[in-house]
Amino acid sequence: MAAEFSLLGAIEARENGRPIALGHARQRQVLAVLLVEADRQVPVGRLVDRVWGERPTKSVQATLYSYLSRLRQALSPLTPAASIERGPDGYLLAVDPGTVDLHRFRSLTARARAAENGQAMALFEQALALWRGEPFATVDSPWFNGLREALHRERFAAELELNDLRLRCGRTGEVVTACSTALAAQPFNERLAGQLMLALYRSGRTADALACYERTRRHLAGELGVDPGEALTRLHLGILSADPALATPDTHEDADAGPGSPVGVRAWSPPALLPAGVPDFTGRPGESAVLREELTGRAGVTVIAGMGGVGKTALAVHAAHQVAEAYPDGQLWANLRGVEASPLKPGDVLARFLRAFGVADRAIPAEPAERAELYRTLLAGRKVLVLLDNAASEEQVRPLLPGTPTSAVVITSRARLSALEGARRIDLDVFTTDEAVGLLASVAGAHRVHSEAEDAHEIVGLCGALPLGVRIAGARLAARPAWRLAHLAAQLRDARLDRLATGDLAVRASLTLSYRGLEERERRLFRLLGLFEVPDFPAWLAATVLDCPVDEATEHAEALVDAHLLSVSGTDPAGQYRYRFHDLVRLFAAERAEAEEPEDERRRVLSRGLGGWLALAERMAAKIPGPCYASISGNAVRPPSEHVLRGFRDEWADTWFDAERAALLSAVRQACRLRDAELAFDLAGCLEKYFDLRGMYADWAKLNTEVMAVCRGTGNRLGEAVMLRGLLDVTTWITDGRDGNAMARLHAEALRLLEMFTRLGHERGMSDAAVMCAWSFTATGAHTEAVAMAERALHLAAGSDHLGGRIRAELALAVAHFQNRRVDVAISHADHALDHARVLGNPRCVATALQFAGIGHRELGNFDTSRRMLEESLAISRRYRDNYTEVLTLLALARLHFQRGDPEAVPTVKASLALSREYRMTHHLAEALELLGELELAAGDPAGAVPHLEESVALWRTRGWHSFLATALTALGKAYSSTDPRAAVAAFDEARALFDQAGDPGKAAELGQLAERAGA
Repeated sequence: MAAEFSLLGAIEARENGRPIALGHARQRQVLAVLLVEADRQVPVGRLVDRVWGERPTKSVQATLYSYLSRLRQALSPLTPAASIERGPDGYLLAVDPGTVDLHRFRSLTARARAAENGQAMALFEQALALWRGEPFATVDSPWFNGLREALHRERFAAELELNDLRLRCGRTGEVVTACSTALAAQPFNERLAGQLMLALYRSGRTADALACYERTRRHLAGELGVDPGEALTRLHLGILSADPALATPDTHEDADAGPGSPVGVRAWSPPALLPAGVPDFTGRPGESAVLREELTGRAGVTVIAGMGGVGKTALAVHAAHQVAEAYPDGQLWANLRGVEASPLKPGDVLARFLRAFGVADRAIPAEPAERAELYRTLLAGRKVLVLLDNAASEEQVRPLLPGTPTSAVVITSRARLSALEGARRIDLDVFTTDEAVGLLASVAGAHRVHSEAEDAHEIVGLCGALPLGVRIAGARLAARPAWRLAHLAAQLRDARLDRLATGDLAVRASLTLSYRGLEERERRLFRLLGLFEVPDFPAWLAATVLDCPVDEATEHAEALVDAHLLSVSGTDPAGQYRYRFHDLVRLFAAERAEAEEPEDERRRVLSRGLGGWLALAERMAAKIPGPCYASISGNAVRPPSEHVLRGFRDEWADTWFDAERAALLSAVRQACRLRDAELAFDLAGCLEKYFDLRGMYADWAKLNTEVMAVCRGTGNRLGEAVMLRGLLDVTTWITDGRDGNAMARLHAEALRLLEMFTRLGHERGMSDAAVMCAWSFTATGAHTEAVAMAERALHLAAGSDHLGGRIRAELALAVAHFQNRRVDVAISHADHALDHARVLGNPRCVATALQFAGIGHRELGNFDTSRRMLEESLAISRRYRDNYTEVLTLLALARLHFQRGDPEAVPTVKASLALSREYRMTHHLAEALELLGELELAAGDPAGAVPHLEESVALWRTRGWHSFLATALTALGKAYSSTDPRAAVAAFDEARALFDQAGDPGKAAELGQLAERAGA
């Protein structure tokens, strides 16, 4: 069933090209709202607001249900391609968003921004061709009008980017045509003027280019009283001097992502993540040829299936290296750890792949489904080879499959994954005898094997011709050149390794052969390392479990590498060599530990090893800028770690966390599985500041939630409180608003946290919780309670020598007094916080205290002092790549510029807005939108202010901060006043009620007067 829906013009639906009757205008608007939110549930209240506005009739819900019923009937020919469904809280249109022109437009422009020149142009042109006129033609309502304006901005941005691409590729004639028409409609747009000037100049029309500049200059001077900006002026001078840099660029050199890249994607080089191939790869001539043919002939999915140790990974990596040149846009690889107790989750693998394509940590979506969408967008149109090793199930790999046929996927798995539609399969069995003897010869030496051919045949027979077993046997021989092959064959017979012929027992028996050939110290290291369920580890872990110097432990680890029981995975960002087990080898090592080590010794080793990560993480966390909570620890073991950090500088702390991130997450989760709450919450607490610095908010919230459940289940109240403290911070200030009123949730949970710490008698924890309570009181306008709670926090912090708590309490007092119009008192508290922060030495605290002090001085009119403090705060934030504090400082600076009449206000607030959107900082995003709306109002453009202010109001409703919501409603009422008096009165009335509730009669009276004027 070919269903198509149109919103970029009249609201229409088609079945196989034939139009479908959708009923009257209001009914079509209901469908349009559902199409805008295609395949997402829309609450009934939101449907009503968008279609009927803020003053619906009493019978509106009954009317809505009638419209939905008629639409169901109208769309029935499209079932199941499109159907309206009732959810728990509203309705959704179950439909592929790709059938809706609006979503296709956005998808195509996103793909264009991730593509290179030629393909990007084609994608932009396809996107723009979808427009048939005014979106939602003839519909006139606040929500649709705001969305229409937003779509026009998106279209214009795409047109500008397409112009840039055409200029880059020498298609100047098309740019001249497009820009001439557009500039006539927007004569003040300097970017358009610059594109037209450059196109004319490159077309040999220098005089026309100079005339275009002069017309633009006259328009700007005559209408706005300003001169052209620096960029246009510089282009004008370049044309006058015939600057060679203005010539058409060589498009072959422009491979890096540039201005058209998706938000959060840095300039990148094609990823090359394939692990090293096996140098002496032997056998599999038929399978190798088939796999190469499939990878070079047509893209798609190929599954290599077989038992453990049969050589699936070796074949896949070997073939991938042979065809790598056919995939110039990169090769991705991940070990999905399908045979382990905890296989990798697709969302974690997607995050790794997105990083490989240059997506910053902060820009990686929190939801796995959104990560998959961004991944498919980045791969669209590219030729990428994806190798997914050791897959557990179809469910694990489906989100990792590209969405377009230009890329190829190779999957190895012990299961056949038969439910993967359209996948080609290669089923591997054990080697033939000749192949197995060839592998033995390549590892142990050809002359040696051929001269003792009968014994060689017996060895590969005892190994069951299993490649892993044969390779281990060959490695044993290679390490002992004096041995005769008959000696090894006799060992195999004595060890009853005939069991190699059956499933997992084959791998276990093969590994036993290599294991028994180790020295006792190395055997012990092997089995003890197998206890740790981490993806890889540095040499210090071996030193910790053996309780010996790192150099000595490294020698033992290298002996395991020589025996092919351990491999070196490379050097990490901290400069450490890292080791890893093959997944089956680690399972075998853990089995040997269980069989040969007493339970209390296994627990002791695990405690020391995981405690080693804890000891180092505590040291590093102290050097990471971040929230100055009280450092609250449990009683987990912390072995000495000074020897590990010899030569390591404190400023490399974040790099150490980068290197150990995967291992630390695995260590925390292993501690959870062991029900060791003490160790779990200690380790998770050490990660909080790092997560904050890197913007890994989803990881932070997820980990704290997991650990908190273990603490609650084991009765560890201190750990539960510490995890709740961090969870409240990340979910309150960094939230998408889908969880309701953030401040109401903070208020309830902060009071519970305060009670928890009070029962524990932990004054520092009580101080941290009281600060959170103070914030929630301030947000709801309960200033007296806020001040009292913040003073309680300050008293608790002072009494427990909690300097970070004093800073947080002083800042909470500053905000509470500031909201109550006592600016001088607020500045006094902010100054105290700044003094304490400089003593503490935490850059985040210093930057935050400077922000609040700078904001206070701005409100008193001390503009120079304010600017100095805010610029110092901004410099600190950027030095540490701390985008969270950077955004708030940019907002404060933008308001300062606004109050001084400085034109820098607009670009500054837009920079803040972009960062807020990119990193999902909902609180700051709402404030940035409100300020941008005020700037539009000040510039005399109430229509331009409305969409910003409407979005701000919607966000503040989810935040629950009354004063900010009241301010945004006031600005929105002013924007509505000239076009929609009823909406203006409603906005003013709501703002007045909020000011009344906050005990601000002056503002409430002012809002009453504004409402009267708007109503009149």
